[in-house]
Amino acid sequence: MPQSNHQTVRDFFTALSNGTLSAGMFTTDMTAWTTTSGESSRDRYLAGVTMLQSLFPAGLTYSVDSLTAEGDRVAAEAQSRGTLVDGKTFHNSYVFMFRIRDERIASVAEHFNPQVVRDMILPLLQAPSGAAPIGPR
Repeated sequence: MPQSNHQTVRDFFTALSNGTLSAGMFTTDMTAWTTTSGESSRDRYLAGVTMLQSLFPAGLTYSVDSLTAEGDRVAAEAQSRGTLVDGKTFHNSYVFMFRIRDERIASVAEHFNPQVVRDMILPLLQAPSGAAPIGPR
């Protein structure tokens, strides 16, 4: 089972990087927790991913540094990189904790550096027009 759980998590990061993450990758009762948003449902988590991706015209790419699996759990060390709509380069490091059930993600906890998000993502979300600014500043 750990090998298929590894693949489920690798598929998650591939879909996350390609902008093709879908509800079908998760159980219907999936729960999520992130450093800046706390707990959420599957639908709220997916909406947050979609909002985040909208800030990266060329995409936000995730790379997996390591995966460790035991039972239904998979720990992933990962990094993301991308260019924001304002032209700035974004990079963050993560530790994800997954629980897998029937080859789908039943829960995910996403730990990352919140300062990078506060410094680079929040200003774009708080732009006066309500929309992210276009082009470098």
